[in-house]
Amino acid sequence: MLKSNLVEKVAKELNMSNDVAQLTIDAIFDAMTEALCRGEGIEIRGFGSFSIRNYPAREGRNPKTGETVSVPTRKKPFFKVGKELKNRVNSL
Repeated sequence: MLKSNLVEKVAKELNMSNDVAQLTIDAIFDAMTEALCRGEGIEIRGFGSFSIRNYPAREGRNPKTGETVSVPTRKKPFFKVGKELKNRVNSL
C-alpha cells in the first residue's frame, strides 16, 4: 500500500477530503519521526512498536576491492510486530 492509497482510504472512511486526510497522515508521521529522533519509542497496541537500535562502530570490507573500511557508529529505526497483527497475518 502506498501513502496515497492510505490517504484515499482514510478520506473515504472518515468522510473527509483527500487534502485533510493528507494533512492528518503527514502530522501523524511527522510526530512519529520526531519521537524517534528524540530517542523515544512508539507503541501502537495491536500493531507493533518502533524503537531506535544503536549499532557500534566496526571494521567492514568493501566487497568490490576487499579493502578493510571503518564503519562508524549508527542508529537505525527498528519495528517489532505486535502479537495481534502477527496472528491476523498468519491466519490469512
